[in-house]
Amino acid sequence: MTEQDSDHLIQDVIIIHPEVHADERGTFQETYRRSWFPLGREMVQSSRSDKTAGSLVGFHYHLHQADYWYIVSGVAQVLLYDLRPTSKTHDRLMNLEMGETNPIGVFIPPGVAHGFATMTDITLTYLVDGYYNPSDELGIRWNDPRFQNAWRILDPVVSHRDQTNPLLSEIPPEHRPQGTPRT
Repeated sequence: MTEQDSDHLIQDVIIIHPEVHADERGTFQETYRRSWFPLGREMVQSSRSDKTAGSLVGFHYHLHQADYWYIVSGVAQVLLYDLRPTSKTHDRLMNLEMGETNPIGVFIPPGVAHGFATMTDITLTYLVDGYYNPSDELGIRWNDPRFQNAWRILDPVVSHRDQTNPLLSEIPPEHRPQGTPRT
């Protein structure tokens, strides 16, 4: 059901492979179970995002909040980037395809930047372990040179916020992860 840390490019990111149960009526999947996540994080809020093909969201990151993403319909390219200075995988980029072609869930710990580009229209559901806190909504510009050629869409639709986020080199120290994240 879950992959171990040694199978990941980024420390503490957990990939979930939900089991699909099918019969003549259709399918059933369990997409979230608290016991899948060993870092002691309890999800407290759920949200849904519907995006059209050709959209790009991110990079966003949090210093305190963890996310769990599951794409209900459609296909997206997901990029994760480890900002945590004490992580064994600091400065690594992880590239995933999620959705109907690869029905996985992904747990994203604090300090790991995340973004997605939609290959088709998508519906993304996500759980978070903290209520919305605008002071913990941080970002890196989606087209920072560090991520050159990482995105699979050439001319994405990008929000004003994501176009004006700072470059990685411009992030002030107080907006960077420090030390070991809380567990």
